[in-house]
Amino acid sequence: MKDTSFRDAVMTGEDRSPVTVIGLGNMGLALADTFLKGGHPTTVWNRSANKADDLVTKGAARATSIAEAISASAVVVVCLSTYEVMHRLLAPLGHELSDRVIINLTTGTPEEARKTAKWAAECGSDYLDGAIMAIPQMIGLPEALIFYGGPKALFEAHEPMLKLLGGSTTYLSEDHGEPLLYDLALLTMLYGAWYSYLHAHALLSRACISATKILPYVTNWLNYVIVPSLTDPNAARALDESIYATDVSNLTINKQGLDNIVRSSKELGISVDWLTPIQALATLKVAEGYGADGFERIFEAIKKPLA
Repeated sequence: MKDTSFRDAVMTGEDRSPVTVIGLGNMGLALADTFLKGGHPTTVWNRSANKADDLVTKGAARATSIAEAISASAVVVVCLSTYEVMHRLLAPLGHELSDRVIINLTTGTPEEARKTAKWAAECGSDYLDGAIMAIPQMIGLPEALIFYGGPKALFEAHEPMLKLLGGSTTYLSEDHGEPLLYDLALLTMLYGAWYSYLHAHALLSRACISATKILPYVTNWLNYVIVPSLTDPNAARALDESIYATDVSNLTINKQGLDNIVRSSKELGISVDWLTPIQALATLKVAEGYGADGFERIFEAIKKPLA
C-alpha cells in the first residue's frame, strides 16, 4: 500500500488547478491517477480510448480528441513513447497550443528536448521538459525522483503540482535538455550494472551455482565495496579534478582482473563483447605508463573525442 503521508502534506496547499494528461501508458496512468488523488480536475486522452476507463471511474474526464484534451486545461502533461510521436500528435494543433503550459515527460535525448522547447515557443506555449527516474509504482511517493529543465519561474509556478508526482522532484537549470542528460547518465549506470550482474551469473551458472545461493555475498559486495566507491563525494571530486592517484587498487591490478575475467569467460563460452572495450582502455593506459593510477584513469580515454 502506498504511503499517503507525503501526498497529504503536498495537498495542504491551495492549488487544485485542472490538468490534462496526454498518453496513458503505464507511466501516464500513474501520473493521471496521482493528479486525481491530489484533487486536480484531470482530463485524459490516449489513442486507445479504453486505456482511460479506470481513471474515468475515479473521476477523470475522457477527452474524445486530443484538441479537446488540450483545451480542457491550461497545464498539459505529455507522457508518450517518443518525441516523434509527440510531435506527430501535437504539431497539427498549431494555435490551439497557444497560452498552454506543456510539461513533457516523454523519454528522449537532450537535443530532442531543446528542439521541442523551440517548437513550443513558436506555438506560443510555455515549456518544461522532465525526466522521470522512477517506475510507475513509485509515482506519488517521497522517493520518486523527477528532473526538470526550463524557465525557473515556470517551474516554481507549478512546483506544488509537480511535487505531487514525487517528493524528490528537482529543478536543474534553464537548459531544457539537462534533465534527459541526467536521465541518460543514470540509465548508463543501470544498464552497465544490469549487464555485469547477468554476466556474473552466467559465469556461476557454468558451475551450477544459483543466483539465490550467491545473493548474500552479492549483497555484501555491493553494500561494502561497490556502492561506497561509486557514491564517495571525495571520489567524485577527484574525477572532476582529474586526480587519479590511489593507494588502494591500481590500474595494473585491475587490468589483470579484467584479463582473467575475459579469458575465463571465453573458456566457458560466455560473450565478452561488453568487456573487451574496457579491457582495451585499461591496457592502453597501462601501456602509457599509468599503471600505478586508479582504475578511474580510463575516464580520460572514455571522454576522448572519437577520431
